[in-house]
Amino acid sequence: MYDDSILPPVIQEWRRGQMNVDYLRVSVTDRCNLQCVYCNPSGCCHVMDGDEILTFEEICRIVRLCARCGIRRVRLTGGEPLVRDNIVDLVRRLAAVPGVEDVSITTNGVLLSGLAAGLRDAGLSRLNVSLDAVTRAGYARITGSDLLPQVMDGIHRAIDVGLAPVKVNTVVMKGFNLSEIPSLARMSLELPLLVRFIEYCPTSRESQPADLYVPNSEVRRMIEEEFGPLSQPVVAKGGGPAVYLKIGGSAGAIGFISGRSSVFCPQCNRLRLSSDGRIKPCLYSTRSYDVRSLLRDGTGDEAILNLIQKVLREKGRYTRVSSASESFCMQSIGG
Repeated sequence: MYDDSILPPVIQEWRRGQMNVDYLRVSVTDRCNLQCVYCNPSGCCHVMDGDEILTFEEICRIVRLCARCGIRRVRLTGGEPLVRDNIVDLVRRLAAVPGVEDVSITTNGVLLSGLAAGLRDAGLSRLNVSLDAVTRAGYARITGSDLLPQVMDGIHRAIDVGLAPVKVNTVVMKGFNLSEIPSLARMSLELPLLVRFIEYCPTSRESQPADLYVPNSEVRRMIEEEFGPLSQPVVAKGGGPAVYLKIGGSAGAIGFISGRSSVFCPQCNRLRLSSDGRIKPCLYSTRSYDVRSLLRDGTGDEAILNLIQKVLREKGRYTRVSSASESFCMQSIGG
């Protein structure tokens, strides 16, 4: 049993459940149009039946109740959120929820070009694009599809319609995309992008080898060998665990999300809602709460509010900073 009195104040506060949890990540589908090696290797993820997935009405009700508990930012994820029919309408509805100040999306970008303007007009604040390679061969090897030109078109379209900031998320994996790092970093020189390098962490012991891991200290060294010292720390809209630096004279910035080589759990401000209606206090938590059943059993708002508040109180207690505690499929929970 931990003695909280010997912990640093910020961690004591976190364990008491008093951190400001104001961010909800909502998986709107477990379907995806790619098959990335770290998310759904070899099609291992079971795809749920349509009636298992939350409806837009159910998502909006949960978000409305979460907003009453202090949630101010909502990020839509998948699977791939842009494959969900009428996703623009969902963004519009969530942007209108009282208390919600920011709606964003994480996408693989394949369908982004045709939807960027509509998403912006519906109230989307910003977006993240998952992109692990900028050569067609490298992209195809990681995603299983030769769709890099469509993704690049989507990124440029998002910038053109004024979605800002546009963040590019790269999971670094030994043997897959180390050689791509300088080219990915160069994107921040030429475009107003935040290019973020994310340390790989396996989520399935059966199909995802742990030896793909590369620490971000090594990634930074490779970037600085190519472009010189990174400097000028940047504060980016949206907060989060990334540390941002700039290449001299760049239009954008470089970010590092170092979930393996450092621990940022005490600053975590987010909950997760899976596509089948389970609230998780943490990506690696072994504990989740079934809100879908309450919604479909006719449970009133107050009981659901009590459940949300319970999750908020227990967030720190059930966080697990370990990839070995439980195998799960990222495609069903949301990245």
